[in-house]
This record gives sequence, C-alpha cells and structure tokens, in this order.
Amino acid sequence: MTKKDIEEPKFRPARQEAADARKAIDTPQTSSSAYRLAFQDTEFLLREDLRPVRFQLELLKPQLLMDEARIESTFVFYGSARIPEPDQVQARIDAATTPELKRIAENLGKKAHYYDEARKLASIAAQYPVNEAGCRHFVVCSGGGPSIMEAANRGAADVGQTTIGMNIVLPHEQAPNRFVTPELSFQFHYFALRKMHFLLRARALAVFPGGFGTFDEMFELLTLIQTGKMKPIPILLFGKAFWNRVVDFEALADEGVIAPADLNLITWVESAEEAWQAVQAFYHDSEPLGCG
Repeated sequence: MTKKDIEEPKFRPARQEAADARKAIDTPQTSSSAYRLAFQDTEFLLREDLRPVRFQLELLKPQLLMDEARIESTFVFYGSARIPEPDQVQARIDAATTPELKRIAENLGKKAHYYDEARKLASIAAQYPVNEAGCRHFVVCSGGGPSIMEAANRGAADVGQTTIGMNIVLPHEQAPNRFVTPELSFQFHYFALRKMHFLLRARALAVFPGGFGTFDEMFELLTLIQTGKMKPIPILLFGKAFWNRVVDFEALADEGVIAPADLNLITWVESAEEAWQAVQAFYHDSEPLGCG
C-alpha cells in the first residue's frame, strides 16, 4: 500500500458530481428546482433563510483565494471616489455647467495631488520583499473603485506587483478599476463582510480625503483599536487641513467624549515618503515578518 493509496480521497469530488448532475435525463421530476443540487440552486441560495450561509461564503471565498496567493498582510487605502487625477482637473472645471458645479470641480481639483501621493505610496509598499517562504506582506488593497482607490492599485501595478480590489454591488452600474489584479478582484454583497476583509490582514492603513464611505471605514477602525478589539496599526491621515475642517478631533477630546490619548491613534502625513517612514518607525522593533 502506497502513501497515495492512503491519502487519495475515497468519495467522488463535488465538482464531478455537479457536472454529472447537469446531464440528468429530462423528466418532470428532474426539471423541478427541488431536484437541483442545493449548491447549484441559485434560487435556493438567495432565499432569506440562507443569509447565514451567504455570509459564510462571502467571508470564506476571499479568505481562501488570498491564502492561496500567500498574502499575509495588506496595506489598505481609503479615500474619495471623486478626486480626479491631476491631468483631468482642468477638463472637469471646463465641463462644469453652473457656478456651483465649477466651485465643486475646483475644490476636488485642489485635492488631485493626493492621487499622485496614493500612487507613490502604493508603489513603495508593493515592493516590500517577499520572504523566503514566499509569503507577501503590505500587499496593496483598495475598494477597487476609481480615484484614490484606482491610484493605489495603479501604484502597485506600476512596479509589477499584484494588488487587491474589494468592490461592492451598488444600484448603479460600476466595475473594478483596470489596475486590480483579476485573480484578486473581489465583489461583495454585504458591507460588513467587505469591511471585515479590509481589516483582517491590514498592517497599515492610509486614509485620504473622502466622504461618507471613507468616514465609515476610518471611524470603524479607530473604534476597533480604541476599544481593544484590534491591535494598533499605523493609521495615516493625508490632508490635515481637510480633516480638521470637516472633523474637529480636538473638540471631541475637549468635550470628553474621547480620551486625549485617542488622538494618538492618528498619524498626520502629507507625502508618500513621510507615510512610509511612519510605517517603518511603527514596526521598527518588531520581529521580521513571516508566514501564518
């Protein structure tokens, strides 16, 4: 008896069974949805009662694919889907049809340099060396959309590295940006599972000016670390002038609703180089990054 004889599966694999099930003889019984294999029955899987199963599948699929890609940790990028890249600024201003739209286009244009900073930072992080066991760290991860998200994925692609996109189904038509590695381009139904995957492997996080989505993801991370649910990681906020205009962090501490020390969870930066130096300083005394 060989080792292969012992280890070889004794049951037919599900993939083979599924293929054979599609060849069923056409009868009233086999034509009924009740006869379909449960995991091939989309109508069944979309029933309200199956929500816990869908949760599990949406947690498991990206987990397994990233495990197979030997991705141990990620560098996550949050930020607006509306900030243009610098060479698009004037065209957007010129296309504005009202003074109000022109003002908004100009305001977004003032933030266009953050597209370049996100791209630069992603390029730096993506070049973090693969360790001897083949495990990857600081793999660039974004929401997979346009603007700052695109810049992050683009920066990794610039240096020939794989990069993750975590898209989500929205009512309006959209698609992942073209710089996401196709094998690491994920689509989510549940915001909760998407946010969980953003943070499960996160070893650093860059936050650029953004709207409700950026606020939601950033404050959830701050809350997880503040409450001890998650170990601290570098939280790099780009654009101190923007953030202090839209959120008065100091006032939160002055009002007593957060502790003054909570403000130390944030590291203010303005450039990609400054951000990467902060990450290096944070992990200066840590053990070398391994696998598992």
